[in-house]
Amino acid sequence: VQLQASGGGSVQAGGSLRLSCAASGGTFSTYTTGWFRQAPGKEREFVAAIGRGVGTTYYAGSAKGRFTISRDNAKNTVYLQMNTLKPEDTAVYYCGATKVTAGVTITAVYDYWGQGTQVTVSS
Repeated sequence: VQLQASGGGSVQAGGSLRLSCAASGGTFSTYTTGWFRQAPGKEREFVAAIGRGVGTTYYAGSAKGRFTISRDNAKNTVYLQMNTLKPEDTAVYYCGATKVTAGVTITAVYDYWGQGTQVTVSS
């Protein structure tokens, strides 16, 4: 499966962005899809994930209450709605996909990755 991430940009603190991760070559509803981010000099970290099938959602503490992950099966796309953005949210955001349903906060379980989209939040 090929993933295409988009929707990044530059916003001021308190603003919103919606990231999209479009899949081709596979049916997204049969994959667990996760969003991760990587800031300069830091390791890639988990942000949110949506499970295959019924779509159980998982969030990092930093994302809970501000970010919402969702999936549109008809469009084969997963979204990450990010509200009340903070400067510390600045990073390159990546989407990943895996058939695994456990350990979804760990980068190593993901088999497929999109190219990343830059999010910059200014204070």
